[in-house]
Amino acid sequence: MSPSALRRQIGQLLIAGFHGEQIPVEIRSLAREFSLGGVILFGRNIAEPRQVAELCREAAQLTTDVPAWVSVDQEGGRVARLKAPFTLWPPMATLGRSGDVQLAERFARALAAELKAVGITLDFAPVLDVHTNPKNPVIGDRALAERAEDVARLGSAIIRAMQAEGLAACGKHFPGHGDTSTDSHLELPLVEHPPERLREVEFVPFRAAIEAGVATIMTAHVLVPALDEQRPATLSKRVVTGLLREELHYNGVIVSDDLEMKALANDYKVPESAVLAVEAGCDTLLICSGDVDVQAAALEAIVHAVETERIGLTRVEDALRRQQRAKERFLAAGVTSRPLGGKALEQTLGQDAHRRIADEMARFA
Repeated sequence: MSPSALRRQIGQLLIAGFHGEQIPVEIRSLAREFSLGGVILFGRNIAEPRQVAELCREAAQLTTDVPAWVSVDQEGGRVARLKAPFTLWPPMATLGRSGDVQLAERFARALAAELKAVGITLDFAPVLDVHTNPKNPVIGDRALAERAEDVARLGSAIIRAMQAEGLAACGKHFPGHGDTSTDSHLELPLVEHPPERLREVEFVPFRAAIEAGVATIMTAHVLVPALDEQRPATLSKRVVTGLLREELHYNGVIVSDDLEMKALANDYKVPESAVLAVEAGCDTLLICSGDVDVQAAALEAIVHAVETERIGLTRVEDALRRQQRAKERFLAAGVTSRPLGGKALEQTLGQDAHRRIADEMARFA
């Protein structure tokens, strides 16, 4: 790959957050210079369904050669960017208490239908962390269950059902964020289990997700000294490449959690963590605050790292290939449906059938 081609394609490694209810001119400019892997939507980007559908249509067309992901965190419960008239889903712990795989599948199909109706193509769900620590401040009822086998069974059912509807799923947060006592948005959590325990508990749902063909897996900003004494998991080659890629044989897209979270940003500037994450084996980087200067600096840092041979060109080419395969699977012509409009959109969001599923889940709250 020539230096100019590298520069044109390096943005495929980035999923960018932004401000406002339309695509900002700065994001368009970034996409023109570097291409762009995709965007992630937050509450700040969302007004009402037709606006979201138009925004998603614009976002998907930011790049012409390879379509851009339009992604969101829509888990249910307290992590839901899309509010009414979208269906308001209870937290995932309700599915765990129900133990009902068919209910989980019905939920996943309904969720996928509503997200696809507005043009969202990648949902950062389900959470595959095993809720073994009741004092965990960040996972809690976002987790499906307290037993690894239950998380694996229900999580893989959700993934299969979502992806059968054409919506890419994401298992998170590898190697496991369930037994932590601090919030990685604020500081770096510590996971003090030995490798044997991680393989017997934390890894079990991720193995099931891989078997289910999950499109993407997100890394956790946690320090696991038994795996790597120095680097948080997202920045650790031992964790990302050694365990997830080589031991668990995951061949899909590995995406970092937001590099601006304080678990990393307290110790690493974003451009440095971007380089370390790609070195570690991440194929996609989330940089969510909407600061385009920071996003551009991260891409420049990766380009420089390749030019100085700190990162091998083959590592970047491998990441780009994985992205392309996932996008061919979910974004290829004829697979991706355009956002709905008018009555069709109104009739899909929050429809009675979906609300009945939510009510059924809520009985287990």
